[in-house]
Amino acid sequence: MSTPYPDAPSPAQQYPDGPGVQPAAPQAAPATPAAAPAPPAAAPTQAPPSGPAAALLQVRAEVAKAVVGQDSTVTGMMIALLAGGHVLLEGVPGVAKTLLVRALSQALSLDTKRVQFTPDLMPGDVTGSLVYDSHTSEFTFREGPVFTNILLADEINRTPPKTQASLLEAMEEHQVSVDGVSRKLPAPFMVAATQNPVEYEGTYPLPEAQLDRFLLKLTMELPARDEEIEVIRRHSLGFDPQDLRAAGVRSVAGAADLAQARAAVSRVDVAAEVLAYIVDVARATRQAPSFQLGVSPRGATALLKCARAYAWLCGRSFVTPDDVKALALPALRHRVALRPEAEMDGVAVDGILMSILATVPVPR
Repeated sequence: MSTPYPDAPSPAQQYPDGPGVQPAAPQAAPATPAAAPAPPAAAPTQAPPSGPAAALLQVRAEVAKAVVGQDSTVTGMMIALLAGGHVLLEGVPGVAKTLLVRALSQALSLDTKRVQFTPDLMPGDVTGSLVYDSHTSEFTFREGPVFTNILLADEINRTPPKTQASLLEAMEEHQVSVDGVSRKLPAPFMVAATQNPVEYEGTYPLPEAQLDRFLLKLTMELPARDEEIEVIRRHSLGFDPQDLRAAGVRSVAGAADLAQARAAVSRVDVAAEVLAYIVDVARATRQAPSFQLGVSPRGATALLKCARAYAWLCGRSFVTPDDVKALALPALRHRVALRPEAEMDGVAVDGILMSILATVPVPR
């Protein structure tokens, strides 16, 4: 099942409620699964976006020059950046997970580094380590690839738990401690980790404590037929995934725009009834018979952050219950655990979450 919130608009469209190029006539929100109703359409008199909102909306158009058919995943990545969280990308090989991260960082003028996680990777290979300098007869710290804005942790489930755990401090506190000294990471900082959902032999599944540190788990599906034809057409015309500049991907926003946008997101209003609705959804997962582990308070907080960021992207200064529904699956699906008997029966986590969303009373 793909990410359940409404796909962000194509480069020629706008977000259903706001930031985007103002069309000649109001457009309806994109089609959405029943579990995540689309927000209401924007008023015809709404002014075009400006400042960081316009810059961040343009990011989608730039990423689309390199990546085809993953609009909802791009939206999820932007929500994670706005909320200051991390993303777990799951999809079969060849659906452009790495290309998406590279294109996003290029459009946002952010530094990115990639680490291929393997069974022999050591924690110091990620965080950095002390190196002896023979000229000064002293140890100096050599920064690891985690000192970047967007760290692409490729196939994170192929490295042992000790190396996986080396990212915990970086993800939670945005710093790295080596030899008793803490070193701050650049701002903004996000981990975009990928894992293959079909090859589990020789892998080390992420523990619940680390999964809980990811704000969103986004599933990248295979493209539709028309989208796959477009991918092949671009390659036939000479598209090179390693040369994003040749593909026309420009830097249209930067860290300053992102900082302003985060400040604006923090001011998005959340009514007491909506806060209670988020808590009710989280508590319902703890009572679901098929779950042996439900959503923790951290998960409820993550859902709040995501709903706020999505509301801001939609051009609203307040969160609606539909925003909560739209982000519930990607924000919660990795924070629950099925009972063994439910797994044997082939029960799907997303299906149970959708049932919960359909039964928890929605505030009016």
